[in-house]
Amino acid sequence: MNKRNYQKELDRLIERYQKEGKTPSVLLHVCCAPCSSYCLEYLSDYFDITVYYYNPNITKPEEYAYRLSEEERYIALRTDFKHPVSMTESEYNPKVFFEAVKGLEKEPEGGARCEKCFRLRLEASAQKAKGLGVDCFTTTLTISPLKNAALLNKIGEEMGEKYGVMWLPSDFKKKEGYKRSIVLSHEYDLYRQNYCGCVFSRNVE
Repeated sequence: MNKRNYQKELDRLIERYQKEGKTPSVLLHVCCAPCSSYCLEYLSDYFDITVYYYNPNITKPEEYAYRLSEEERYIALRTDFKHPVSMTESEYNPKVFFEAVKGLEKEPEGGARCEKCFRLRLEASAQKAKGLGVDCFTTTLTISPLKNAALLNKIGEEMGEKYGVMWLPSDFKKKEGYKRSIVLSHEYDLYRQNYCGCVFSRNVE
């Protein structure tokens, strides 16, 4: 089976939109400012972006609030985006995360617990995208070398079909995206956390 190149798929879509003279709208689910830094810089050349901060997996309220404030600060500082970038957040409710991963607390990082978490956040993102009437949705999670981009794209496509919103394929770590995010994090002095946010990942440090 041929391995899909999600970055090339995204490149082809962007090329098609440009030939058609379109600036589509995208809902970008973000996990944190460092991961979103490159994604926003890249996508804002081609899309109108609504940033969606939905992360019930962040189980400490102060951690959640800090990451949210850093996202807001980064967007405010970037006055050079070609197309508009706005932001919306969901209600903070870690209880839904704990319910979703119940029984999987001791799973290793990258295992079944993480897949449940991805599904939780991407389903909410698809629902939000549908409600806002945007053209497509995607997530910053694929920029991480520790996250399974193929799994994230598979779940995203499933949720897109379920809610009738196009999933925008991505593997943002490509084209040196992850390295660029590190550079941007230093440039804008962004808070770079050393765990994904949930108490279970923190416990395996």
